[in-house]
Amino acid sequence: MGEISVVIAAAGVGSRVNLPYPKTLFPIKGKPILVRLAELLAPYDAEPTVIVNEGGKEQIKQCLLKNNIQAQLVLQSMPRGMGDAVLCIDSSEKVTSPEHVLLVWGDIPFIKQETVETMINHHLDQDSDFTFASRVVDEAYTVVLRDKSGNVTHLIETREEGITDLGPGERDIGLFIFRRSLTLQALREELPNKWGKSTGEHGFLYIIEHLVSKGLQVEALPIAQEIELVSLNNMEDASPYF
Repeated sequence: MGEISVVIAAAGVGSRVNLPYPKTLFPIKGKPILVRLAELLAPYDAEPTVIVNEGGKEQIKQCLLKNNIQAQLVLQSMPRGMGDAVLCIDSSEKVTSPEHVLLVWGDIPFIKQETVETMINHHLDQDSDFTFASRVVDEAYTVVLRDKSGNVTHLIETREEGITDLGPGERDIGLFIFRRSLTLQALREELPNKWGKSTGEHGFLYIIEHLVSKGLQVEALPIAQEIELVSLNNMEDASPYF
């Protein structure tokens, strides 16, 4: 499917989970998360772009070679946040051609084929500008806000807002598809909430409110299964799936 480029954000160093290698290489039932994602998304892009950091670049390269996966590695030279990481795809010649980018966080091992397929088909069929998968949960780490008509207005990142008492809500799962030019342009601009209040990093999800304010079509699809919420934030998260 030549109209989509797959981008896997895998620049996390694994320090929070005390790993001596990038957390995207953590094996789930014997297979690294990165390999799981590359295989899952191969029908859409057989040669994904993987965003890496300098310290993990060689380990990721060797893992991909070992598993016979072709990929383009793009370096995020400094850990400036997810928005900065996504902007790094500007240096990928491969991503400059397709209009749409399928972006996935590199530490979520249980994304389902049906979720990916439903999200992509809806995005393309509806000619949307930015679409992401979501799920309603009891404790929402990020919170999707909608207007009275059910349209997405913006998304709150609880960590950046200093919210520790998490309540029920609709949250994203780290899986997105968007028009490349519109999203990268938004990330380049100096917009409100670009820099996290807590981390000081260049975020990513803040652009949702900006895209909506410009009249662009942003959609959250509450189609994700519970297991798709699992991410490798700590070893306790992953231990049931070793």
